[in-house]
Amino acid sequence: MEKINLYNSKKAAIQPDMTGLFFEDINYGADGGLYAELIENRSFENLKCFGGMNKGDWFTEPDYLYGWSPVGNGQMKVVSGSPLAQENPHYLRFTASAAGDGFCNKAYDGICLKKGMTYNVSFYARNLFNPEQVESVTVSVLDKDGKAAAKAEISLEKNDKEARCFWKKYETVLIAERDLRFGQFTISLGGAGVVEFDFISMIPGDAVCGLFRKDLFDLLDKIHPGFIRFPGGCVIEGPTLDARYNFKNTLKPLVHRNHNWSRWAVHYAWQKIEGYTGPVCYPNYNQTLGMGYYEYFLLCEKLGCKTLPVMNVGLACQFQSFEMVDVDSQEFAQYVQDAVDLVEFANGPVTSEWGKVRAELGHPEPFNLELMGIGNEQWETKDNRFLDRYSAFEKAIHAKYPEIKLIGSAGPGVDTKIWPQFDLQWDFIRKQAKANPSFAYAVDEHYYMPPKWFLEHMDFYDNYDRNVKVFAGEYAAHPEGSGSFNNPNVNTLEGAVCEAAFMTGVERNADVVVLASYAPLFARMGYTQWSPDMIWFNDEMAYGTPSYLVQKMYGNYTGSWTLDTKDEQKALYEKGIYYNPSIKDDGTVFLKVANVNDSDVEIELGAAGFDFKTQKVIFAGGGEKGDVNSFEKPENVTIVEGEEKTFSGKVTLKKNSFSVIVLR
Repeated sequence: MEKINLYNSKKAAIQPDMTGLFFEDINYGADGGLYAELIENRSFENLKCFGGMNKGDWFTEPDYLYGWSPVGNGQMKVVSGSPLAQENPHYLRFTASAAGDGFCNKAYDGICLKKGMTYNVSFYARNLFNPEQVESVTVSVLDKDGKAAAKAEISLEKNDKEARCFWKKYETVLIAERDLRFGQFTISLGGAGVVEFDFISMIPGDAVCGLFRKDLFDLLDKIHPGFIRFPGGCVIEGPTLDARYNFKNTLKPLVHRNHNWSRWAVHYAWQKIEGYTGPVCYPNYNQTLGMGYYEYFLLCEKLGCKTLPVMNVGLACQFQSFEMVDVDSQEFAQYVQDAVDLVEFANGPVTSEWGKVRAELGHPEPFNLELMGIGNEQWETKDNRFLDRYSAFEKAIHAKYPEIKLIGSAGPGVDTKIWPQFDLQWDFIRKQAKANPSFAYAVDEHYYMPPKWFLEHMDFYDNYDRNVKVFAGEYAAHPEGSGSFNNPNVNTLEGAVCEAAFMTGVERNADVVVLASYAPLFARMGYTQWSPDMIWFNDEMAYGTPSYLVQKMYGNYTGSWTLDTKDEQKALYEKGIYYNPSIKDDGTVFLKVANVNDSDVEIELGAAGFDFKTQKVIFAGGGEKGDVNSFEKPENVTIVEGEEKTFSGKVTLKKNSFSVIVLR
């Protein structure tokens, strides 16, 4: 029997918002994912994306009818000329030769309906020639036999000057008559004629805030995250600067948000991966920007967590591009001003320029922004002068908003053999912070490593300088086979337990590590560029991986203070036991313990200085290292809550498990 001594001696304060979420529109995590829109290429602006062998060799070509197909004998044509919105100039001109001709949408895997649920459908249309014959259109969702599972008829504007020249928005509600998967969203005309369409939308009636897919939102909510870092990730930078994530473009009404192509559309576009038979890129992966910065702020507000937006620093993705704006240019000054304006948008009064924009979007109250990331995972080169860029942002933001806590970057990885900039960037920030303590609140570190690495680096933060804090912004254990496409089987129990073990060391060093988030967050099966991921989903359902369970347990059982371990935890490392205790202000103790052994381990709790009455064990795991959750068995690995019992000081740690022992 192993022994863990608990000492009633507080050591480091734990930030209540320490465990958070990292969101990036990768793996169709936004469009096709958390953003509840079911229609693909709703505004007929899709671009097909290509990449060559060389860095910077990316291009697009129009694929405006992507996702759309004719039904019957109708003719589809994408045109421009008098658009609904100049930002998205293309629209569909549909000619029906007879009643019943129409068009349908791919809708990712097809429409998934749930019996009795409502679905809000809207579109813009303009009746043209022979409008007296096209008095209505029918919106329906059809099964493979062409039978409607949901249907509504909508009357079109009559033939007058206004109807011919101006767009009109039409709305209806579909009610699902039965459950259906892989349904075909179809619009058919009630007669022969020509009608133009744009911005066709279908959103489930249960979408949270009318925006967020409910089952995905609920999984996030159960973590009780302290913050969300958004919107990425490499999508902030873009494969080109024109394709970067420009937050001001996302504050416009939906129809005026510039359709964009995604950096992840060309991920490994030039490679053939041995043993992989699916697509190695998703050339039509685009961004509607339906989830803009305003929607991310709303998401955080709904989840009750802090916002951590990240800003582009005038650099396109350094992995994919050479593009940058010069640090001394007026163009770069605008990037800096954008960051200053974002603070005003989030926190400014409604009388300010950008506070007024927030109010017009429907939120006159401030969002109380506290944190901001400057750059994603940029690394310093003699050409890009990233550290000078960061310094310029810091100076401008703090000149007007000294209270904002800024997050710097240590680059893409912590292995200094691969990324020597890691030490360079840390040294620079620490030096600046000595003269200016607010120069950086924390530095963003990223590490995707084999499970063994996490166990071998339990002391990773033990000797860090405490003056500048750490944001463990992207981390995940990558077992063999990771990095492959559409492979949820790499989200193993072993990886999750090793992450949990490492996090005991992170929590023990809560006086230096103030924020932490697993990455990536979402993956839509069949549309995934990166594995492993925290939450997997398809058109019908979603499930949390073992790594999700670890994050949920950390998010739900956060103490206020770490307890001194007197370094005794190190003696148990070689026995496969990793732990850290914390205490809440009410005296409740959370002892987090990871057991990486293939057998159960009995432990005895030494509790001198405490007067515990009860104990309760909550754990995830207990199976084999290779155990995974899946669409077929979404709770193969799950959290088990034991009963609260009289304190005995004896606990059994299940094999390959992560446990939280609650002591009161």
